[in-house]
Amino acid sequence: MGGAALATQKMLKFVNVSKEMPEKRPATLRSQDFHEIYHEFAAEKAAEQAARCSQCGVPYCQSHCPLHNNIPDWLRLTAEGRLEEAYEISQATNTFPEICGRICPQDRLCEGNCVIEQSGHGTVTIGAVEKYITDTAWENGWVKPIKPMAERAESVGIIGAGPGGLAAADVLRRKGYQVTVYDRYDRAGGLLTYGIPGFKLEKPVVMQRVEQLEAGGVSFVLNCNVGVDLSFDAIRGQHDAVLIATGVYKARDVGGPGAGASGIVQALDYLTASNRKSFGDDVEAYDSGETIGFLNR
Repeated sequence: MGGAALATQKMLKFVNVSKEMPEKRPATLRSQDFHEIYHEFAAEKAAEQAARCSQCGVPYCQSHCPLHNNIPDWLRLTAEGRLEEAYEISQATNTFPEICGRICPQDRLCEGNCVIEQSGHGTVTIGAVEKYITDTAWENGWVKPIKPMAERAESVGIIGAGPGGLAAADVLRRKGYQVTVYDRYDRAGGLLTYGIPGFKLEKPVVMQRVEQLEAGGVSFVLNCNVGVDLSFDAIRGQHDAVLIATGVYKARDVGGPGAGASGIVQALDYLTASNRKSFGDDVEAYDSGETIGFLNR
């Protein structure tokens, strides 16, 4: 039997292997902390689920991914146990695969358009496998600080250390540009850090990526409210180009009866305070219970 046929045998398992998600942590444990809901896949389970991929000639999962990630190839490499290669393929098109694996709406993007899902066999658990691949890469030291092929003299300032700003910093630094990121908060990450709750995205996952960018030469100027602490003109004068990646922190007004009543707390305000508490910060609005903390009583 040829090598191609043997490789094919590792895939197309969707006929006799059912879709299976990572096991959920017991509710009794989840109620005591704010950690992520799901356990990690074990190696054999990740390989088994990846092997369910039908290796489509026209992969709808890839075409419906905003990043056009090469999903079939890294699923096949995972099924074959070639995890470091799977990680290399995954991160080639995705700056933060460990984050996307956790928070992307896979149900309406890659997984929602999976061919075997459409045929009634249950989708390949793409997001869970992606998360497994990159978490394994971190654990094994495969994620390295950025080392440009050559340094460039040009400097780029980025206003905003959220996902857009961090992704731009990664790409620019890989091309050798000198990059400085400015943000008004005391930690980088934007809504990844202060908007998304820990049970969806634990904060050490974000912080390790920020540290990797710092180790690769990206500079961060935090606690810097641009326009107040430092003018835009001052930033423009220090860099050859400036990218504005400020994101969205303005809560949406729901409207309707009772929307302006006392005791109404904006979700974004609550999430920011709650995530700060998860870091061990002192948060007056949370600790006093007057505005946000009462929600936890």
